[in-house]
Amino acid sequence: MFSRPEMKVERVSYDVITPSAARGVLEAIYWKPQIRWRIDKITVINPVRFTNIRRNEISKKATNPKADLVKDGGHDQLGVMIEENRQQRASMLLKDVRYVVHASVEILDSKLDRNGPEMPHNKAAGKHLDMFKRRARKGQVFQQPYLGCREFPATFKLHETEEELPQSDSSFDGEKDLGFMLHDIVFDQDAKTKIVKSTTPHFYRAIMVDGVIEVPAFNPENTVS
Repeated sequence: MFSRPEMKVERVSYDVITPSAARGVLEAIYWKPQIRWRIDKITVINPVRFTNIRRNEISKKATNPKADLVKDGGHDQLGVMIEENRQQRASMLLKDVRYVVHASVEILDSKLDRNGPEMPHNKAAGKHLDMFKRRARKGQVFQQPYLGCREFPATFKLHETEEELPQSDSSFDGEKDLGFMLHDIVFDQDAKTKIVKSTTPHFYRAIMVDGVIEVPAFNPENTVS
């Protein structure tokens, strides 16, 4: 489920995985604060197929009460009563999906460790990629990767040569305009408290040619927000 933000009431997925969701899968396998994953290309292997489900959800989020509201026998509500806030919502989601994600590493800090020595960016990128490959070969993750929502876990396999890569379905021949797709979200974070003050989604025009989507480098000035 890669939700389209313009669908407010019922959730509807994009036709394919978004770059931010693909990056989330890679970060679940290997991530360090010194790097940022950049999605270069996405190849869609299986035909795009949708299905509908209806599920019970709740209409509000549980908030964290302030300390002064709960001390000395305060009565602020600590949770959400499911029976009072239950609602049914339909979702149109993808099924039987398979993708090949081509990605590269962008170096934010060329120190592998906080107190380590500086090194050239290409050498630092090689070190991080080697660590990623070792983890991916063994199936190691920091957390279970998922496809848009946590209830849709993802499995993965590392392909190290072009000959190993699966090919797109023949139905993808030609060019298809997928419309505006979420590229990334910019978080406005307070430097001292690390509290996120606002979020700004940015979109790009996704074009699929023979099952392949070329993802441009993220630049807030060249995207639609």
